Amino acid sequence: MVSRRQAIREGWLHRVAVTVCRDERGRILVHRRSEQLSRFPGLHEAVVGGAVDVGESYEQAAARELAEELGIRVLPRLLFTFINRSGLSPHWLGVHEAVVPDAVVPDPDEVAWYGWLTEPELRSALLEWRFTPDSHEAFSRYLAFRTAQS
Repeated sequence: MVSRRQAIREGWLHRVAVTVCRDERGRILVHRRSEQLSRFPGLHEAVVGGAVDVGESYEQAAARELAEELGIRVLPRLLFTFINRSGLSPHWLGVHEAVVPDAVVPDPDEVAWYGWLTEPELRSALLEWRFTPDSHEAFSRYLAFRTAQS
């Protein structure tokens, strides 16, 4: 087993699970990463997630990351996977969706700020704020996926 850091350094494919978090009204959770994080400190994200451990499914990893980063226990639904070539190195990205409570308890070591945005507000924010590469790629594919499903 290798660490995510080593996989990135060596350029090896690894798996990452992310979740688009919506509230009951359909707004999307956006957060700014803590300045202490080694990857993309202080950048905004439209998804919550992290590396998938060996022997772990995308869904298990997504649920674990939601508990670690937001203090919530929900079962996210895997929508699709793709090889994401944006970011630090290529990786398989499993994109999930979950309806989560308005009241989340973010881990301050991971999340510096969070807020709820409507889709139009998020589209504007993606153009104006600094977001992680995964956020841009995952969210645009998420919107395309949802459009194709309707």
